[in-house]
Amino acid sequence: MANENPVNSGENLQEQENRKYVKNGRLLSYAVGLGGQNLSYGFISQWLFYYLTSVLGVNSKIVGLMTSITRTWDSINDPIVGALVDRRRFKNGEKLRPYLLATPPIIGILTALMFIKTGSNITASIIIVFACYLLWDLFYSFQDVALWGMVALSSPHSEERAKVSQWVTIGAGAGSTLVMSFQILRSVMSNNLGMDDFKIFAFFGIAFGLGGELISLFAHRMKEAVDVPRSKESLLEAIFVLRHNKTLLLISAARFFKDAFGAMLPWAYFFESRQSFNFGFATFDGGTSQVVYSVLMGVPGALSMFFATKVSDKVGGMKRILIIAQTTAIVLRIVCYFIGFDSLGSMYAVIVLMAVVAIPTNMMDIAHRSLTSDSIDEVELKTGKRTEGISFSIQNFISKISSAANSLISGYILSWLRYDNTKKNYLQGPLYMKWQWPIFIAGPIIGEILYLIVISFVRDDPEIRAQVEAQLLQRRKLLAEKMSEAETAFNNA
Repeated sequence: MANENPVNSGENLQEQENRKYVKNGRLLSYAVGLGGQNLSYGFISQWLFYYLTSVLGVNSKIVGLMTSITRTWDSINDPIVGALVDRRRFKNGEKLRPYLLATPPIIGILTALMFIKTGSNITASIIIVFACYLLWDLFYSFQDVALWGMVALSSPHSEERAKVSQWVTIGAGAGSTLVMSFQILRSVMSNNLGMDDFKIFAFFGIAFGLGGELISLFAHRMKEAVDVPRSKESLLEAIFVLRHNKTLLLISAARFFKDAFGAMLPWAYFFESRQSFNFGFATFDGGTSQVVYSVLMGVPGALSMFFATKVSDKVGGMKRILIIAQTTAIVLRIVCYFIGFDSLGSMYAVIVLMAVVAIPTNMMDIAHRSLTSDSIDEVELKTGKRTEGISFSIQNFISKISSAANSLISGYILSWLRYDNTKKNYLQGPLYMKWQWPIFIAGPIIGEILYLIVISFVRDDPEIRAQVEAQLLQRRKLLAEKMSEAETAFNNA
């Protein structure tokens, strides 16, 4: 049997309930692997749009429209990939782990190619970038489904999966955070080494893109600890099994609203429209100021992730974390809007308030994944099918479809604000300067309100969860006994 920790028919239910399935060394490797993947993904998601508009010099409306169309199309393949993953088992009996070994090198090479300029023809460059992106997205879908689906397969116990979700989210966050160093390193390489943006982006496309994906290979050390029944349904049936997962559908809708309206004016555009920011202890250019702001604001939120499971126990469950996070964000964003960002005092007041927002906000992905993993157990109890593939492909689907909507919104907002992509570290026009702060700080409130409305319908009941786990343990034990009896009868025949 391929799984190292399958249900043992010789154990009684109490032994199975008390058994620990996740070793610390493998959990660390899994978290490091997620960090590597998000180093690569973070560079794509945070800087590809900017690279096309402000480095290659493509019109922002064209980039917004093309990115939106491409990502919408890309998102269609995610449920298909998820369903294919759910229907397939490898020869060793595993469902997800082999993808963690096969896909990273390909994804890393494609990421690097997107940031390497080929010739002076902008049209040709755009075609190459989007062709690479389409291939990148296909392989990334398989990797992402497998990486996050392993959370649900890491253990049959909800509490242990919550711990796994916590630590791999921390790992993923660390990878995304490292991407923020790009702005500082970009300034150093430009000012001290005389490198232009074309060379800088190419260098980091290789370092963060290919390098990050090679680091993601560490995730392959995590084992599948849940025996997964083989699925015989058609591709469409594998997709439409989602109708049994109300929790996942609600979380997905809530995330779409939040992410689509989450950054209508991305950070890079807000900060680089200013020549400099005086932080009291030093004055930085716009790009470096973004990093300083992010670090000062983000440290409390990053540390809060280490306590997500304990906070969940204190406040009454993962759903409560989600409600607290978005309520806090709405209230404090309104306060920040009136404070402004024009003086040293107001800057630090906003940083402090947004740091408070980041504390529960950074726990949200842990809560989403924990609730999703629990919902997969409920679907298995209802249907007899494990749906890690389709369930976690929806995570990728929502990220892309909301990113597509966000890119479209951002492109048209930049066009309406008369953003000039020929100006670098220079004040934009009066319309842009007037509206940049309201859109940057208060725009996301729209999505946060919609998120709260939808997420309020999610069920998070520990008693029902415990009943589901107990019934699944009983079912798996009986199934293991039947398989053992069948194997014995075959051998004796």
